[in-house]
Amino acid sequence: MDDPRTRLYEKVAASLAGRISSGEYRIGGRLPSERELATSFEVSRPTVREAIIALELDGFVEVRKGAGVYVVSHVPRNGVRSATDVGPFEHLDARRAIEGEACALAAARITDAQIRDLEAILRVMHAGTDFDSAEAADRDFHLGIAEATGNSVIIDVVNQLWQARERSPQYQLLAQKAHEAKIGPVIEEHRRILDALKRKDGEGARAVMRDHLSRVMDTMLAVTEVHEIEQARARLMKERHKYSSESRSAAG
Repeated sequence: MDDPRTRLYEKVAASLAGRISSGEYRIGGRLPSERELATSFEVSRPTVREAIIALELDGFVEVRKGAGVYVVSHVPRNGVRSATDVGPFEHLDARRAIEGEACALAAARITDAQIRDLEAILRVMHAGTDFDSAEAADRDFHLGIAEATGNSVIIDVVNQLWQARERSPQYQLLAQKAHEAKIGPVIEEHRRILDALKRKDGEGARAVMRDHLSRVMDTMLAVTEVHEIEQARARLMKERHKYSSESRSAAG
């Protein structure tokens, strides 16, 4: 019987790794499309993305932007599978739910001194000269909002979420991809969150925090995009071929 604690993406990654090791997917060959894998495993496409990230960490596959996911080895790097942890999209989904509510509660309880602290963090984020400093300011901003709730359980939970992010090899690989794409915290989104907190607008604070984390998820999905780009190119080539054929027919 499957261990119920096993994460869904781990099950997908383990199944794909087994098929790669057995030779079902040969070295140099391309994995099925993301849509096909999602349908086959009856999971969401973000779960497939998390599984591909795990396979990439293990050295089974190479993700080629705009081309697909290719098998490069039948065995994991160094002979053993990498440690697994919280999946990046599962993590963002949890943050959206929990931090949205924390932000709404913080709006009712935040002090003037805490607002000044968040403003100082935003200045650091804006002045950040590298990805690491901007990410550190981002973390401080979100933890500062949790602290403004005055609820020790919420503070602990939000801290645990950030600790899970920092220890997860899967999330770290995703962060690396974001770094390479020059994607970092968006100042304007954090400013809107702070503005809602200043107004003591709980509903507005919840909405802008959830919108912010939804945008983060969309951005991370874009960073790991592979097959949709390929499919768009295929559709474009098909349209060009159709247009060229119609032009030749008209000329004839």
